[in-house]
Amino acid sequence: MTETDRRTHMLLAGHRTLSSLPSAIDELASIFADAGQELALVGGPVRDAFLGLPIRDFDLATSARPEETARLLGKWSKNVWDVGKEFGTIGAARGSLVVEVTTYRTDEYEIGSRKPLVEYGDTLEGDLTRRDFTVNAMAVRLPERELVDPCGGLDDLAAGVLRTPVTAAQSFDDDPLRIMRAARFAAQLSFDVTPDVMAAMEDMAGRLEIVSAERVWAELARLLCSGAPRRGIELLAYAGVARIVLPEVADLVDAADGEGRHKDIYGHSLQVLDQAIALESGGASGVPDGMLGGELPGPDLVLRMAALLHDIGKPATRRFEPDGTVTFRGHDIVGARMAKRRLKALKADRRTTKDVARLVELHLRAFGFAEAGWTDSAVRRFVRDAGELLPRLMRLIRADVTSGNRRKVARLNAGNDELARRIAELAEREALDAIRPDLSGDDIMEILGLSPGRVVGEARAYMLELRLEEGPLSREEAVERLLAWWDGRITGA
Repeated sequence: MTETDRRTHMLLAGHRTLSSLPSAIDELASIFADAGQELALVGGPVRDAFLGLPIRDFDLATSARPEETARLLGKWSKNVWDVGKEFGTIGAARGSLVVEVTTYRTDEYEIGSRKPLVEYGDTLEGDLTRRDFTVNAMAVRLPERELVDPCGGLDDLAAGVLRTPVTAAQSFDDDPLRIMRAARFAAQLSFDVTPDVMAAMEDMAGRLEIVSAERVWAELARLLCSGAPRRGIELLAYAGVARIVLPEVADLVDAADGEGRHKDIYGHSLQVLDQAIALESGGASGVPDGMLGGELPGPDLVLRMAALLHDIGKPATRRFEPDGTVTFRGHDIVGARMAKRRLKALKADRRTTKDVARLVELHLRAFGFAEAGWTDSAVRRFVRDAGELLPRLMRLIRADVTSGNRRKVARLNAGNDELARRIAELAEREALDAIRPDLSGDDIMEILGLSPGRVVGEARAYMLELRLEEGPLSREEAVERLLAWWDGRITGA
């Protein structure tokens, strides 16, 4: 399909979507028009309409100032709130329909500040030209459905490129977060950036240091949850932006071995990311959820981040041995600490930080299973250690198989299949998802005549060890083994 054909197709798709906007949106537009104010659908919703995607977010721009916007929204709905009045945004809802209305504006950063300054504008065209990329700088005036495209966004949408309305250097200087948004939209839309954008990303990556970590993390999380995150990560690395926001990934690029003594860690990590995404429920791998520890709907941020970071400990632990081999001993433990430190610096939420670090720590746990197999006790410990992360860990382990040797890949995947079968078999027999000692703390205190304290904890730990080693015991046998442990503890045997 030619670019002209794509443009025609997009116009038709946009016309269909925009013609079927909810009538409540037209009613709202009429309220603003009657008050002498403009209202337009702007940005992402317009872009998505021309891409043939449904409109999920109703982002609107208006000539009205925030106080007037709130008053007019009050005529349309009883449910009106302040989204960010300092940024000129007011929200409202009517039933399930939610809108956010923002006053025309211009943004720029004050030197030394982490927050953009906001100045209100007077025209829709002026508002559009201050936006990040031309594909997001389109609007549709309401209620007449007039397309406003002062920067050629529709042409760039058809061409599949990201270009800024003004020079990229000026745009990124006004708001450095747009550097991250370039990578995010490249991943989300599978678009290329123009040479101007690429050059500005390289030259101005350091400007991201004035942007709050929370805003950088939000963009990175959206990038990873997009349709093609590898594309965005590669752009960050190529432009030198990863050195600022994900230096551990930049170190993977720098760790390339020119003599070919070990595989390309960076390329391997990207391949693991691709394969992990394919293993999410409904993904392209075709491996059933039952072989992967359970269902895991995508996009799953924790799995994707863990896949990207799972080998970041390798550069720090790489050793070239006298016999010519290369080792990375302990890179799982070192990498887990590094992942936790990086996510804390990015101000990621605690649960994501903890889970990603734990997956990095555990990603080698099944190493060697394909060759040696495991006892039932080892399988129980694996499931216990994974806990709620089991569906993610099983996917990460399988995604980590990237060898070019087909026989090796087949052997490792067969081992993963067998591990999954063993887990399912034991789970059916022993309720692995709730492994606990066969005697509770209350049972132990009653049997041994103890009060709560350290000794009860020791006894419970002993019973848990028995459960992991031997599987479930009858109550009678469990009591017998507890008493034998207690007698041995008292006598010192």
